[in-house]
Formats: sequence, C-alpha cells, structure tokens
Amino acid sequence: MASVSTAPYLFGDLLALARHSWVRQMASRLTERGYPEYRRTDAAVLRQLRGGPVPVGRLGAGLGVTRQAARKVAEGLEQRGYARTERDVRDSRVLNVVLTAQGSAYARVMTEVIHDLNRDFCQQVDPAQLAAADSVLRAVLADDSALQSAASAISPPR
Repeated sequence: MASVSTAPYLFGDLLALARHSWVRQMASRLTERGYPEYRRTDAAVLRQLRGGPVPVGRLGAGLGVTRQAARKVAEGLEQRGYARTERDVRDSRVLNVVLTAQGSAYARVMTEVIHDLNRDFCQQVDPAQLAAADSVLRAVLADDSALQSAASAISPPR
C-alpha cells in the first residue's frame, strides 16, 4: 500500500489550473480553425446534440444545470447560428434543441480539436505517468457516482 502524503499539496488548485489551460488551448485551436467564440459548455452540449434533437430539460440534466440554464445555453448556440429550437412533433410542450448545418460543422471541428489535444498530450508524457494520472483522476471522482459512471466509459490509457 502506498504511503499517504502529508505535505500540504494543493492538488485541487493544480487540477483547476490544468483544466483552465486545457480550455484555453481548445479555444485557441478552435479560433485557428474559424470558430472564435468557444464557450466552456460547447463541447458537452455538442456531444449531446450530435445524436439528434435533445429536449432542453435533458440537455440541462446532461450538463448538470437547471432547465432555465440549459435554455440560456441553447440560446447562446442559436445566436451563433449553431443550433435552433423546435417543438417536439409528438409533444408540443417539449422544446428540442437541434444542430444546424453550421453547428454540425462546429461539432466535427471540436471533435478533431479534442482528439488532437489528447494525442498531443499523450505524446508529451511517459505511458506510466499517464496511467498514474488516470488513476489519480479516477480517485477524484470516487465520491461522485454520476461522474464516476461517465468516467467508466472512458478507457484507461494503454
């Protein structure tokens, strides 16, 4: 069993800074590819919408926000021309969010940027370091069953 660190290590601060850097790198690469208005919610939302229309309420649940907050996210996508909203054909009370052609193109480029960032990062570190980082990040998720479930769909490094 590994010994437990007693040093006042600011892991959460470093993790937050790493996430901030990752988001900035995504925004920069998207700007280079013609998408200068990246917002932090875009990647998660576009992943949901790539499969087809998504009700605003389910979009909010996927983001971990209220329906009202999800509606604001959808409005932001609409203002940038990436999505539109429409009433569900089976239940007019349901408001669906749908990608436009421009939104589908943005989603494709976003997927490419995420793939490239992952590849570039994995080439910068030793496989053993990557495996250790994966273990640490999964430990951070240990007390959050919803996020742990999502993380279980991500294969550990090989």
